[in-house]
Amino acid sequence: MNDVEEFLAGTMPRFIKAETALHNGDVEPWLAMWSQHDPVTVFGAWVSKAGWDDLNPLFHALAGRFSDCESGDIDLVAAGASGDLAYTVTYERTSASVNGVAKAYTLRVTQIFRREEGEWKLAHRHGDELASDEPRLPATALTR
Repeated sequence: MNDVEEFLAGTMPRFIKAETALHNGDVEPWLAMWSQHDPVTVFGAWVSKAGWDDLNPLFHALAGRFSDCESGDIDLVAAGASGDLAYTVTYERTSASVNGVAKAYTLRVTQIFRREEGEWKLAHRHGDELASDEPRLPATALTR
């Protein structure tokens, strides 16, 4: 197994579980995916923050907005790993309740991971909503 395959095999199953939990209102698996050592950043679809002291309450607030995740798929477009840094480029397709209203949406997401004590942790996430008329890049589906 090469570095990228090893990174994906060890990280994506945990990430998929954490994403599903977050969209059902459970923040704990999501927090476990993140480095708590600065620098950590989010350029989000709804808000941007930097530093663990700002990200932690952001993630709790986000989990409070989500419930009733009906489905979620992650379409992997690209990934890389070298040394203690790795990245993913994905489309995240989700159907869940947002503030009590059912919503289906697709985010374009780029994430940077840092290896800390042998485990890959998120250090940066940039996501924005994909316009319905925007063409998509080819991808491989990962189901959550």
